[in-house]
Amino acid sequence: MTNLKSRLTKLAAAVAEQAARDPSFAAKLEEIIGGIAGKSSARAKTAGVRKGGRRAAAALDPVAIAQKGPDVLRHALSRLDVGQLLDIVAEYGMDPGKLVMKWKDRDRIVDRIIEASMTRATKGDAFRSDPTS
Repeated sequence: MTNLKSRLTKLAAAVAEQAARDPSFAAKLEEIIGGIAGKSSARAKTAGVRKGGRRAAAALDPVAIAQKGPDVLRHALSRLDVGQLLDIVAEYGMDPGKLVMKWKDRDRIVDRIIEASMTRATKGDAFRSDPTS
């Protein structure tokens, strides 16, 4: 094991030394190593677009809007189609029983989003002090 470790250390040192002397070799190493790092930057560019049968990113944050009231949230959701509503349900985990994702009725999906969002937006209110008293 020690023999392997020392050989790998010598190999890395030799590669680093050669890269320091030869700019074309260093560029080739950057190209190879950059290919590995390039995958993460490519992933960052497509963060909003998911692949492999996954849903797209949610168009809005329903919990943040729900803090302004259910009517404001309903108005914001009224502009979205069924696919975008299901994206919200999926991203915010509003379908633990995996039933909502099968629904086709737009109003039913909106009602579920409002119900879940209002629950999350008001969670913990019992422990907050009332600023009016």
